[in-house]
Amino acid sequence: MSSRKAAGVVHRALWLVFAVQAVASVLVEPPYPYWMGWLPAIAAAALGLTLAWTARRRIGAAPPREPVEVDPPVTGRWSALNSPADRTPSHGTHQFGQTYAIDIVREDEARPRPSFAWLWPVVRRSEDFPAFGAPLLAVADGTVVHAEDGQRDHLSRGSLPALLFLMLVEASVRGLSGARRVTGNHLVLDLGDGTYAMYAHLRRGSLAVRAGDRVVAGQELARCGNSGNSSEPHVHFQLMDGPDLDTARGVPFSWRGVGVPGNGVTFDVPAEAYPAAA
Repeated sequence: MSSRKAAGVVHRALWLVFAVQAVASVLVEPPYPYWMGWLPAIAAAALGLTLAWTARRRIGAAPPREPVEVDPPVTGRWSALNSPADRTPSHGTHQFGQTYAIDIVREDEARPRPSFAWLWPVVRRSEDFPAFGAPLLAVADGTVVHAEDGQRDHLSRGSLPALLFLMLVEASVRGLSGARRVTGNHLVLDLGDGTYAMYAHLRRGSLAVRAGDRVVAGQELARCGNSGNSSEPHVHFQLMDGPDLDTARGVPFSWRGVGVPGNGVTFDVPAEAYPAAA
């Protein structure tokens, strides 16, 4: 285990200790002074700031990489959210190799995406969103190095109460649980030349490949879902310089025929843009 990965484990463990004792102190009197209960939180915050600082230094010290051109991971009409075309890191953090990650949601005139609700309905089923179940395709020839789809697809977080729950409670719990609980069901492809592609929030039970499989560009890998730290069914895609989410750095990408769509930009990918899969 690398020192950075070990530090990440310790960071999460410190927050977990603080949370457990905070809950326990409501029920029983702790056998130590009140101020000592804050030590794990102070240590976790300090370690978190150190990890963030070293990550920025690590990113800045690395030689800049040109965007890697790959095929889009989907076909049809989609629009972009949290795009690296508008800011980097696109998701507000370099953690888990997300520096140049992008989220995309499917657009369907016959079945529009449900709009954000201030109060009601609090949640919606994943099946109500056109992205749910959409095929995800290999962006290049490569080898599957990791694939899992055992986590459940949860309800949407498309209302103010549900979004607050996601931001204030759920995201924190998932963050303490590690990368796989944040990304949900996900797979990683080795594209060669030190570049890896990661697809997150896959639909439970939808994997069409497993670790070790060779795939070709355009081959179906899985289906879009709503697992992990996700507000609605969508595709989270990123390139990285390694297969381990805890230590990988983000790599810029460009989708062939599309580029890098900015936030709110709608784009189309015709099915015939892909070579025939073997």
